[in-house]
Order: sequence, then C-alpha cells, then structure tokens
Amino acid sequence: MNLISDFCVVFNKLMEKIIILINCPDEKGIISAVTNFIHNKKGNIVYIDQYVDRLNSIFFMRLECEMKISKNEVNNLKEEFEKKIGSKFSMNFNFFQTEKKLKMALLVSKYDHCLYDLLSRYSSNELKVEIPFIMSNHPDLKHIAERFNIKFYNVTVNKENKTSAEKEQLKIFKKHNIDFIVLARYMQILTNLIIDNFQNKIINIHHSFLPAFPGAKPYHSAYERGVKIIGATSHYVTNELDAGAIIEQNTTQVSHLNSIKDFIAKGRDLERIVLSKAVQLHVTRKVMVYKNKTVVFS
Repeated sequence: MNLISDFCVVFNKLMEKIIILINCPDEKGIISAVTNFIHNKKGNIVYIDQYVDRLNSIFFMRLECEMKISKNEVNNLKEEFEKKIGSKFSMNFNFFQTEKKLKMALLVSKYDHCLYDLLSRYSSNELKVEIPFIMSNHPDLKHIAERFNIKFYNVTVNKENKTSAEKEQLKIFKKHNIDFIVLARYMQILTNLIIDNFQNKIINIHHSFLPAFPGAKPYHSAYERGVKIIGATSHYVTNELDAGAIIEQNTTQVSHLNSIKDFIAKGRDLERIVLSKAVQLHVTRKVMVYKNKTVVFS
C-alpha cells in the first residue's frame, strides 16, 4: 500500500508554471534570496525581470518558474516563501499558476468593434481566458453572444435604477466567480459598489489620451481643433472618473485631409488594438499597480 501511495504522490506532481510578482522597499540581496529559494525547491527559472523606482526606492520583480509540485502544495510554497523571504524584505507578493484561466466578464453597450475583436482573439485561443457571459445595458448585441455561444445578460441601467442594477450585476459576477471585468465600450459609469469589489481588475478603453477631449463626440472635437494625432488609452477603473492607472496607449497620425469618418475609423482601430493589448498584459500577469501608476513588464 505504501508503494501505491508513493506512486500516486509522484504521479500527481506535475510540472507547474508559476508566476511570482513582487514589490518591496529596495535593498541588496532580494534577487539572490528569491532565485536561491526557487533553486532550493528544484525549480527552473524561465523568465525574470526587475525594475527599481529610484525616486521612491521601490523594487519590482516578475519571475516565471517551472516546478514539479502538486496543485495542493502551492499554498504551502507561498507560506514558506513568506516566512523565509517575504517578511524579511517586507514584500508584497503573489503566486499565480499559469495553467488556471482567468474568468473575464465582458460589458458592452451598443458599439461592437472591441467586442468582436476580443471574441475573435478568444476563439482563436490567442486570448487564454474563460468568458462565462457578455453583459449589456441594451439588448442590441445579443446576437453576437449567440453567435459565439456565450451567455448574454441584459441589465438595463439608468439614473433611477443605478443602485439596484449594479447589485444585480454584482450578483451575476459572484455567481460566475468572475476574476476581472473588461468594459468593451460600456457606456455607463460604474460606482463604488462594483469598483470596490474589483480593485485593479476592471479594464476600460478610452477613446483618446487622458486627459483629452471631453463630451459625447470626442472625434468631432478633435477634428474641429485640427489635431495631428489621435490616440486610445486603456486603464484600470477607479472611483475617480478616467483617472485609473494606465496600462496601454497608442496613437495614429491624422491630417487636414482626413474626414470625421476617417477619425472615427482610425480611432476604433486603435481602441481594438489598445484594449486587447491591455487585456493580454493583465491576463499574463505583466502589470503591477503602485500609487496609481503601472509597471508593465515585457
């Protein structure tokens, strides 16, 4: 029986790829301590990158390693890491198993370009997530959810029912164990009710650089000002409108030769690219937020 038991233990220990994210006060010996810990656990480091914020003396690191370990042993590994290294260097750290796919909720209104782009990447396995549902404050895009065989929730949101609608949304998020939310041109402002439950886990796409042209027709305003570049910004959602930590930005050139339709078309292309890049960075654990700024690893 002991031989069978020992065989089962070895069999259940598969090669796990683990991502470790760290930030702490900068001091000597951090990299050595972390890498030696992995080495002593017979782990193989396949990626390591670090950055020091000299102004605030904060050290940041992202490390990927492969280790023969059972899934149940990962929590024990974290506890040992905390005792031996984390507490010594006053670290904030997280361990993530890359095998586990994050559950992403997609929120949309009536614009479909970002939604189609993300679903296309998801369908081709370029974006390795689970999408339990698409949620909208309008029924218009239900046919897209049906086309991709994804559940669709229509939760109407207006000034009169804002609180009750967000309570309903929150119940749906919790029911499906959602890890993070993507606002793929969702034209409603989220309140603390949802934001406080998903801190640095709600990704928004903004139709220009921040701060930028306000109002409902930003491309018209930009056109009237004769701008020479237009851009898009993806950021985490915070309680302060459009003031969350920026994940990704991009621009494209325009000129007097371009019409408003050209501006809109170019802008939507940028929105697709910038949002999908931000989501990919979040999913692969390459973004760290500190003091409302991001450290984005390559």
